[in-house]
Amino acid sequence: MTQIALQGILFDKKSSFLKGPALAPPLIRKAYHSHSANYYAEDGKNIAPELFDDKGDFEIESYFDIEKTTAKNLKKGTPLLTFGGDHSITFPLIKAFHSVYGKLDVLHIDAHGDLYSNFEGDKYSHASPFYNIMESGLAESLVQVGIRTLNEEQRENAKQFGVNINEMKDFGSFKMSQFTNPLYLSLDMDALDPAFAPGVSHHEPGGLSTRQVIQLIQDIPVPLVGADIVEYNPTRDINDMTAMVCAKLFKEIVAKMM
Repeated sequence: MTQIALQGILFDKKSSFLKGPALAPPLIRKAYHSHSANYYAEDGKNIAPELFDDKGDFEIESYFDIEKTTAKNLKKGTPLLTFGGDHSITFPLIKAFHSVYGKLDVLHIDAHGDLYSNFEGDKYSHASPFYNIMESGLAESLVQVGIRTLNEEQRENAKQFGVNINEMKDFGSFKMSQFTNPLYLSLDMDALDPAFAPGVSHHEPGGLSTRQVIQLIQDIPVPLVGADIVEYNPTRDINDMTAMVCAKLFKEIVAKMM
């Protein structure tokens, strides 16, 4: 059976507003195993536990250890999915993937562009990973969907790097790109409207529904080499609602990896 590598990165030291996403990985796993659902994705694939080479959850002391940890767990030909963690982890994750696959295409689903050159004095903030990825030349193309908080700096940086941004206000006209390089998906749970995913640090109204995010994942036209699910903050969740959404989206992402 196809193996998908899985890792959890217990890290939220770069969060700018609230801590909590470091607690998420084991709770997403727990929701995935919940008896209130089964292991099947919507296309009929059985996303069973034996499918995974689960490397476990990693306590991260130094931000730069994320790349080293990921490099140890990443093998070409075996997709790797990461549970975060705040969104700062995506930059070192992509660095590890780049060392194996070369330039990537990245699909980024989020309320925020995360394109600050630095945020509150921290160039590795969770508000900066995609600036760092593009500045470092790690991605050939970056497609962002669901964005609804762009300011002048992020618009300028997006223009500089040729980022393809579909703002939430224009979502009705969104067309999925035909990606040509190995594709990595980064899913920030605050892409969803808070009504669907209250367990996030930044409640940004006017977002995607759970169904819309599922459809985005299902519409990806190529297999994924890697993905992350980040910014789930259990301290703000209600009745494990967001954890179950994470688990649902996890199964759909894995189906796309297969």
